[in-house]
Amino acid sequence: MCEHSFSPLGDCAVRIGFGETISPQINRNIHRFCEMLKSTPLQGVLEWTPTYTAVTIFYQPNKTSYHKLVTDLTTLLSKLDMALIAKKKRVIVPVCYGDEFGPDITHVAQYNKLTVEEVIEIHCSPNYLIYMLGFTPGFPYMGGMSEAIKTPRLANPRAVVPAGSVGIAGEQTGIYSLSTPGGWQIIGRTPLILYDPTQEKPALLEAGNYVKFQPIKKADYEEIHKLIEEKKYKLQYDFMNE
Repeated sequence: MCEHSFSPLGDCAVRIGFGETISPQINRNIHRFCEMLKSTPLQGVLEWTPTYTAVTIFYQPNKTSYHKLVTDLTTLLSKLDMALIAKKKRVIVPVCYGDEFGPDITHVAQYNKLTVEEVIEIHCSPNYLIYMLGFTPGFPYMGGMSEAIKTPRLANPRAVVPAGSVGIAGEQTGIYSLSTPGGWQIIGRTPLILYDPTQEKPALLEAGNYVKFQPIKKADYEEIHKLIEEKKYKLQYDFMNE
């Protein structure tokens, strides 16, 4: 079992480091640990936030102390290797690539000496691990994109990138959950709503699960968008063993 580092964040949070490098195995251990936190409630713990290589745990100082919580967490971590590995959800994300939905896809293709069709095929091939959510609520940072389509960020970020836009920044790919400024190379757009504060679970995607992109035509995009507005769309997903 790897060594874990503990550090306080203010007077009501503790950060547990699982390593220094971004890797699927470290991130799997983080999410296995988060599953243990769900099934084994610790006194004073309110919530936790997983990132690439760490988990930040927020607690109530009037119900536990930093040192007491570190002791409890260390005991829990000692059982990590025995934790059951649950199947992970793989969400199918339909994407309309190119044209007005993907204004940068031609640049991505030219930069990597590929055709647009090859960029789409390569981008849709992997199962992308969602390492963490951040930047804006519900924005997934994903790993697994092929280096064959890696492309630097825009030199001049856009003032507004529409929600649902699928982009590339270096070796990363992500989906804009809200309309915000941004500098990623935009290659397509999904009609899915990644963040809806009116829902019990506002974020559509969850760290530790997977995304599989599926290319669709503009007519399909409009149809799915209509079904979502009418609350008739059924999210496509399955489960996979890691």
